[in-house]
Amino acid sequence: MTPTDPRTAATRRSLLDAATDALREVGYAGASAREIARRAGCNQALVFYHFESVNGLLLAALDDVSERRLAAYRDTLAGARTLRELVDTAERVLAEDLDAGHVAVLTELLVAAASVPGLGVEVESRLAPWRRLAQDAVVRAFELVPLAAVVPADEAAHVVVATLLGLELLAGVGAGRTTTDRLFTRARTVAALLEPVPGTGDAADRAPRPRTTEADAGRAAP
Repeated sequence: MTPTDPRTAATRRSLLDAATDALREVGYAGASAREIARRAGCNQALVFYHFESVNGLLLAALDDVSERRLAAYRDTLAGARTLRELVDTAERVLAEDLDAGHVAVLTELLVAAASVPGLGVEVESRLAPWRRLAQDAVVRAFELVPLAAVVPADEAAHVVVATLLGLELLAGVGAGRTTTDRLFTRARTVAALLEPVPGTGDAADRAPRPRTTEADAGRAAP
C-alpha cells in the first residue's frame, strides 16, 4: 500500500483520533499501543507500522491537534481590531479548547516529557509555533497600546503561552473555570481603560481646527 492509498489514510486517521482520545481520557500512562488500537478498531501492530512507536503516534496526534487549533487561533486573531477584541478572541478560543479537551493532548505529553528520555525535545519543538503565534498577538497589542512595549515581545509571548496553559490546566480543578471567566472580565475592563476613546487624546489633538475668519475675530473681540 502506498501512503496515498485510501485504506492507509483511513487507518492513520483512525489511529490519530484514537490516540488523541486516549490522551484526553486515560492520559499518557494509559495510552498504550493496545489501548489505542482497541479504540481505533485495528491490530496494535499497525501503530508501529505507521508511526514506528507509540510516542511517534502520540506526537503525531499532537501535531494534528496543534495544526487545527493554530489555524483557528490565527483566523480569529486576524479579525481582532482592538485590544478588547483580542481579549474576547483569546477567551473564545480558550473556551473551545477547554470544552473539546484539546489542551489535554499537550499537557499529558508535557508532563511525560519530564521522565521519558527524548520526549522533552520533541514536545519543546512543537511549542515553537505557539510562541510565534503569541508573539504576533503581543505585537498587535503593542500597536494598540504603545506604552506596553516596554516589555520585549518574545518575553511577553512566553508569559502569554504559560498563562494560557496554566489557565487551561486549572480550569478543571474546583472553581478554576469560574475564576478564568472572571479574569477575562477583568482583562476586558483593563483593555477598555488602556484603549483611547475615539475623539480624545492624540487623535483629537491632530484633528483639523476650524479656520477663524476676520469676521469671527471681530465678533470675539471685547
